[in-house]
Amino acid sequence: MSERNGVVRVAAVADVHCSKSSQGQLQPLFAQAARVADVLVLAGDLTDYGLPEEAQVLAAELSAVRMPVVAVLGNHDYEAGQVEEVRAILSDAGVQLLDGESCEVHGVGFAGIKGFGGGFGRGTLGYWGEPAIKAFVQEALDEALKLETALARLRTPHRIAVMHYSPIRETVASEPSDILPFLGCSRLEEPLGRYPVDVVVHGHAHGGDPEGRTTGGIVVYNVALPLMRRHQPDGPHFRLIELPAPAGAEG
Repeated sequence: MSERNGVVRVAAVADVHCSKSSQGQLQPLFAQAARVADVLVLAGDLTDYGLPEEAQVLAAELSAVRMPVVAVLGNHDYEAGQVEEVRAILSDAGVQLLDGESCEVHGVGFAGIKGFGGGFGRGTLGYWGEPAIKAFVQEALDEALKLETALARLRTPHRIAVMHYSPIRETVASEPSDILPFLGCSRLEEPLGRYPVDVVVHGHAHGGDPEGRTTGGIVVYNVALPLMRRHQPDGPHFRLIELPAPAGAEG
């Protein structure tokens, strides 16, 4: 167990967009996280174009991190159509990739999905009309169901939901209004009302806002790396989350 003073510290960041030329660029970020945290969470867009070569660079960047790494994939990780290769490389490097699954680290439960778009509140796209619209909406419904399934499996007293797309409008509101429906979906918030968590982390919205809350009061953090750099120019360029360490928990 590596918790310090009865607290589990989670460093969360998203949108590292590792490219084939990123060698050495992410190591300082990960090393800083390792000095202060017990768990590293990567909330999607791990690679820039979803290429296996990019995943190999990221795996090398993470090789010096001596702590558990929990992650979900983002839309960029699907771009090249080689997502299974990317997944295999990162899994072989020890990254715990979640896609509708859950895991427990140091007594804290993590449930992860990619998520999807569709809009927020009254503007949420409905399942009606052309087959293409229905397919788009179904993707968000499927992701929400995966999140609910993952959350339902957790029995830990403290839980974090990890996704790439946002479940609320508040953390993406500063983005251009034209693209808001593509940055997340209120359907992703619905499972959180039935299976509450301590914190939600997401990325995707580089120009969004760092913090918001669900209608039920759950804190939501946008941890996209470009956003972290803008709002915390002196660092750290990740969100540090502290949760009580359950007595007798094992990593």
